[in-house]
Amino acid sequence: MVKDSYLVGLIGAGIGPSLSPALHEREADRQGLRYLYRLIDIDALGVAPEAVGDLVRAARDLGFDGLNVTHPCKQLVIEHLDALSPQAEALGAVNTVVFDGGRAIGHNTDVTGFAASFARGLPDARLERVVQLGAGGAGAAVAHALLTLGAGSVTVVDALPDRAGSLAAELNRQFGAGRVDSGGPERLPALLAGADGVVHATPMGMAAHPGLPFAAELLHPGLWVAEVVYRPLETELLRVARGVGCAVLDGGGMAVFQAADAFRLFTGREADASRMLTDISELADSGALRAP
Repeated sequence: MVKDSYLVGLIGAGIGPSLSPALHEREADRQGLRYLYRLIDIDALGVAPEAVGDLVRAARDLGFDGLNVTHPCKQLVIEHLDALSPQAEALGAVNTVVFDGGRAIGHNTDVTGFAASFARGLPDARLERVVQLGAGGAGAAVAHALLTLGAGSVTVVDALPDRAGSLAAELNRQFGAGRVDSGGPERLPALLAGADGVVHATPMGMAAHPGLPFAAELLHPGLWVAEVVYRPLETELLRVARGVGCAVLDGGGMAVFQAADAFRLFTGREADASRMLTDISELADSGALRAP
């Protein structure tokens, strides 16, 4: 049954600058819904990421309709859920939990969110050779989206090479042998020199983790650069890449399209992504991305 009142939240670390509350609540207001979106910041609570199961159970018991889940809990949350959507199961990562009759169902809207943003923001980008930084929950979704978009080859680079290798093996199983390679950061100079583009899918550049994920001199004008980080929208990586002459894509589009999909899962109503894209621009311009 479609309701007109909803309570949802976001579990993650350092999420004070998140735009999710404003994005969801603005769209709900336009649709005449009572909609409260609360932040559940494990840093502010002083609990470890492994406490995500307790937080999910508490939210369910308190009457939440659903939760978004972000770094570093997208993979840890899985063992605490009652069921997974096919896409979340294939990815091994969850960013949306819907409470349905006492059951906690995990979904992943990051794949469709990144794919929609990339198709809109970099429609003519070459995808023959793509480098991706990050093999965590967001990285799994982005790599899946890149292959779905037709990437010829994707090399996943992570500070934990075993994690990158595990993701590459799973993607090759799903998409065909040889499509995905993996390695550590020491491979970046050679990889980026011959790549069409690079996707950044680690927390580096977030408000709580400022800085560049790799040396600026590895950028070159023939490279497109896509971010998953959206707070701030203009990360140091994008600023430097734009200065070098790279085509760039900020993380705002992915944030909007995944939020629109999550809104539909929570409410059963379609969100207007075009209006939400305007929202995220306005919020960024107003300085809402700065940490309190």
